[in-house]
Amino acid sequence: MKKIDHIGIAVKDMTASNALFEKLLGVASYKEEEVESEGVLTSFFKSDTSKIELLAATEEDSVIAKFIKKRGEGIHHIAFEVENIQEEIQRLQKEGFVVLNEIPKKGADNKLVVFLHPKTTNGVLIELCQSI
Repeated sequence: MKKIDHIGIAVKDMTASNALFEKLLGVASYKEEEVESEGVLTSFFKSDTSKIELLAATEEDSVIAKFIKKRGEGIHHIAFEVENIQEEIQRLQKEGFVVLNEIPKKGADNKLVVFLHPKTTNGVLIELCQSI
């Protein structure tokens, strides 16, 4: 793993949350993107080398909608940038981690992504991401 790529935060209202994080970080969102396959709208903020991804549900049965209903708004995942996502999947599975989607899928911000089950990562949803 190279570095933390971003922290994902589940939000109910993208417009209000964009305004809040713009005030908090002192910068505007540099990109909004809908990931239709996941039923989510994303918005990215960058401050120096740190990135924040806001995630709002676009469908009532999406993963983000279910997360917010169960836990409320807040940190959803931590994403790590990797050089080779296939090699990391194999390495982590050998170490005993459970990969939720063994076949990487296209995520936001031009990345291939997979997630590790929180039950194997001390309750934290971990995303591995590789630039396409």
